[in-house]
Amino acid sequence: MAVLRESPWYQEILREGELRAEQKERSLILRMIVRKVGELTPETLAQIEALPIDQLEALGEDLLDFNQPADLTLWLQRNQP
Repeated sequence: MAVLRESPWYQEILREGELRAEQKERSLILRMIVRKVGELTPETLAQIEALPIDQLEALGEDLLDFNQPADLTLWLQRNQP
């Protein structure tokens, strides 16, 4: 079984699964942001899409405390990658 896990095709399948999971997570967080603060400008969307996954997850958590759209702008200014 260990040899199977080390094979290139197994590693490729694993990477593809991880990428799909990350894409789903990004999509979910973006939908949550839009629902909380409204439609995003292209610039704001680009900033969010540029975030590494760990920062995007932090944004998803902090989003629960946002009270107005300006909170997202402030968060992005404070958490530039």
